[in-house]
Amino acid sequence: MAMAALHPSQPIYPAGHPSVSDPGPQGDASSSNNFAGHTGLHALHDVTLSASASSTNLSGATAAHQQSASGPAGPGQGQNAASDGTPGVQYNGLFPKNLKVDDFVRIRTLGTGTFARVVLVRRQHPRTEEEAREVFALKILRKAAVIKLKQIDHVRHERQILQDVSGHPFITNLLVSFHDHDFLYLLLDYVPGGELFSYLRKFRRFDEPTAQFYTAEIVLVLEYLHEHQDGVAYRDLKPENLLLDGRGHVKLVDFGFAKRLGRDGAGGAVETYTLCGTPEYIAPEVIQNMGHTTAVDWWALGILIYEFLTGYPPFWHQNPLEIYRQILEKPVVFPQDPSISPAAQDLVHQLCTVDRSRRLGNISGGAAKVKAHPFFEGVDWDALLERRDQGPIVPPVRFTGDAQCFDIYPENDVDFEQYTQELADQYDGFFANF
Repeated sequence: MAMAALHPSQPIYPAGHPSVSDPGPQGDASSSNNFAGHTGLHALHDVTLSASASSTNLSGATAAHQQSASGPAGPGQGQNAASDGTPGVQYNGLFPKNLKVDDFVRIRTLGTGTFARVVLVRRQHPRTEEEAREVFALKILRKAAVIKLKQIDHVRHERQILQDVSGHPFITNLLVSFHDHDFLYLLLDYVPGGELFSYLRKFRRFDEPTAQFYTAEIVLVLEYLHEHQDGVAYRDLKPENLLLDGRGHVKLVDFGFAKRLGRDGAGGAVETYTLCGTPEYIAPEVIQNMGHTTAVDWWALGILIYEFLTGYPPFWHQNPLEIYRQILEKPVVFPQDPSISPAAQDLVHQLCTVDRSRRLGNISGGAAKVKAHPFFEGVDWDALLERRDQGPIVPPVRFTGDAQCFDIYPENDVDFEQYTQELADQYDGFFANF
């Protein structure tokens, strides 16, 4: 699913939920050569199970949400406070404060999700030639569906965290957010290279220098989120949520499951219990509902490296429950072909350690210990952060606004839940600062 990264992940609901459909026949877990996409449906199977309903606070902001503006400074931190002191992004004269969707011309859809659509847009009334050339990715979320799927907190966390981290070189940049009666809008910078997932499928797998490059950029992102943003857990790391910019660098997108966890009184990470993510990438402690921290992102990084190098994740089945069983019971085993270096295998094994107290990235030293691993030998971390060189894959972007790297989608929603006045009276307060 192209552009899955810029829209909320597709939920899998508990048995009996009205949105559940027949999963169909189950495949053979051993037939990895038949892997055609995460859980067989090109990564449509992100999960937000019943635990997320209990985590949604409909009487006010969650504690994590209340803490989100007070994290330590870092790239992009604090730059998004509105100039008049109200919540929201800083406009800097780029957009009017009473921004409306009619201020943009829709060019085409870049991706669709359960309750969101991402479209390529340009300004309706550009004031200069430069503005006339600018294009943006507009993420449109349906309020009624957000409420129905109990995603209010996730949506609010997404906007707040994007606001706090905008400006980091490897994270999508939130320009402004606004809303009207039926929809919430996030205006993001347009990342023209498309999903890293599509390039991985094209090349079947990456060689180790290519995998090292992308992994290193992701390590810098996780270091920033975990250690400079007061413990932001991303919780949905996968190739579909990594886009490439015009020079071939990673942009992490879709913060729909991200949450700022903070620290407890003893200095440890605060745990959360919401079951969310993509089955192939979910850490054991999430499945066991024993509480999880930012350590889940390091587990997911290990799975991601494995998929970079082999072309498929180590745990896969058409039935998500079987994937969970594999994660809990089976070790990560590498194939004989392709040959994977001992350093790469060791890094994956240290990241995919079931005991999170021994998991690389979550042990003393944090991200610095990951960066010091032999797999990253020769990486100039400063040069990487400054994006001095092009990436190993340079997308074929021909002009500003070129969208050839994204799939074609229908331009109209088939189903549309009405945001009734009754819903507005009950829930508009939760969207007031959007």
